[in-house]
Amino acid sequence: MDFTSDLLMTQNNNLKSGFVTMVGRPNVGKSTLLNYIMGQKLAITSNKPQTTRKKIRAVLTEEEKGQIVFLDTPGIHKSKSKLGNYMSQIVKNAVADVDVVIWLVEPKLPIHKEDKEIVKALENIDKPVILGVNKIDMVKKDVLKDVLDAYQNLAPFADVYPFSARSGKGIQQLMDAIFDRLPYGPFYYDPEEYTDQTERQLVCEIIREKSLHALRDEIPHGIAVTVESMKERKNKPIVDIEATIICEKDSHKGIIIGKGGAMLKKIGSNARFEIERMLDMKANLQIHVKVKKDWRDNIGVLKSLGYTEDEE
Repeated sequence: MDFTSDLLMTQNNNLKSGFVTMVGRPNVGKSTLLNYIMGQKLAITSNKPQTTRKKIRAVLTEEEKGQIVFLDTPGIHKSKSKLGNYMSQIVKNAVADVDVVIWLVEPKLPIHKEDKEIVKALENIDKPVILGVNKIDMVKKDVLKDVLDAYQNLAPFADVYPFSARSGKGIQQLMDAIFDRLPYGPFYYDPEEYTDQTERQLVCEIIREKSLHALRDEIPHGIAVTVESMKERKNKPIVDIEATIICEKDSHKGIIIGKGGAMLKKIGSNARFEIERMLDMKANLQIHVKVKKDWRDNIGVLKSLGYTEDEE
């Protein structure tokens, strides 16, 4: 069977296809789950809020089952800036036109008040909602049972699945449930495609992730990353990358650069390692730091960085 043929994508009535969105509060593991399912890093991860800022589209195609288009969204939180408003709007848009919603929570009690607000929002959508309880490897079985009971008393979910996005335990059962809920139909993307993110966008996110890991808590929220140029050398498997970390304060710039440039060197070294692995070639990475005061509340700057509320 030629899996990549148009015949398979249009005439095989046994295959399913559809859009699935992941929602939840910050740090519940949406990006970690997406990366595990896809078998590669498409979304950056950290233990800090606002790690995911944009909607990330990942395409999983399985020969015997069909195609799932996953939408990973920013964590739902109360907006404190125009950037926060943009992130919240993306979540609303992502839920509007999908076939299945996966709501991720952590196995903790009492149920967080923001999770209760999410339940109210999900009650108004006419599509199946699968409750995914992540990080089950961090709690005992009796605690997990109490958590499952508490959430099932909140709303009649289509399915409830406990799992660990880090170890993979329980994820296959979650995937089977997703495919069961999808409609039959042709593929939306070529089977060879796996994301709508460009290499430039992935490079930006890798640099931002390494910054999130290295910097103090108050600084990462106020940074963004742009790639000014990215060119592969002729006749050499080397790519030259010029990138800029944007921050809000002069004092932050000093911290990002570090004493003698040590912090920026650390960020660059860690980012370069992962960029080279992603691109399968050597990378000459040059990172600069620029101050744009209060950029998170500047609509013009937000648009120049690709944060636009009308994103589909």
